[in-house]
Amino acid sequence: MTGDMLVLTGIGVMYILLFFCRSLLGWGKKICVGEKMTGIGIAQTTGSRQVQADVAQTWRNTAGTMAVLADGIGSANTGAVSAQIAVDTILDRFEPYYELNDPSYFFKSAFLEASRRIQRTVNERRGGASVGAVFLNHRYLYYAIAGDVRVALLRGDEVIPLSKGQTMDVLAAQAYEAGKISRQDALWSAEEKRIWNYLGRDGFREIEVCEQPVLLKQGDKVLLASKGIFEELSWSEIEDILIDNAPPQKLAERMADEAERKNNAQADNGSVILIQRLEA
Repeated sequence: MTGDMLVLTGIGVMYILLFFCRSLLGWGKKICVGEKMTGIGIAQTTGSRQVQADVAQTWRNTAGTMAVLADGIGSANTGAVSAQIAVDTILDRFEPYYELNDPSYFFKSAFLEASRRIQRTVNERRGGASVGAVFLNHRYLYYAIAGDVRVALLRGDEVIPLSKGQTMDVLAAQAYEAGKISRQDALWSAEEKRIWNYLGRDGFREIEVCEQPVLLKQGDKVLLASKGIFEELSWSEIEDILIDNAPPQKLAERMADEAERKNNAQADNGSVILIQRLEA
């Protein structure tokens, strides 16, 4: 085993131990006094992979609820370490806030810091993470994406996809709308799902941030999902699950179970964070 591999393995063990300690201390389940406005569910599936390189965690404080889902990129444990660094960085920065007045700036600065930390940790080993984050205060939903994580909202009986993702097909569609490429070129790129931006990438670029905050209503359900979920389940299948009145944890587990039942030999890791607004 090379020296770089030993170092990275040691870092991986350190982050696993850190995650375990935070779990014992209530990481992802901290509820401030009087904060009972949301219900949260988290579930995962490894798909056909041997290693779970997704990390999904949440944090609540007086500012609101922050949820982060990272889909690790890289061989061995590089992806898992990168994903954990991304989640830790964003939630560590959010933890001390009493009020978050500029979520867009927070997302941009936190994602950039996470990207730099990943680069310093994995060094020359190819690695990184697609990351999605959502912030809910008492009125609004804000989100940010780097790479290919999906954010959607269930309102009533309808699922409304919110994020576009940073994949080649989306980039081509945006270039066509801006008049930079032809319609034929855009059509040729329609099936190209490779990501062009992610945390830890050399030349990390601007993230996708919601243009306007979403005014929340009682009963709204906010979904964060990685590839092993949204590539296995159609939006109509996700909708059929989310319209159920079961608690968010049960619904999240059902989504992961349904993705596994597809028995796709190429299925990626899948993670779900589901947040339901319980009060107006």
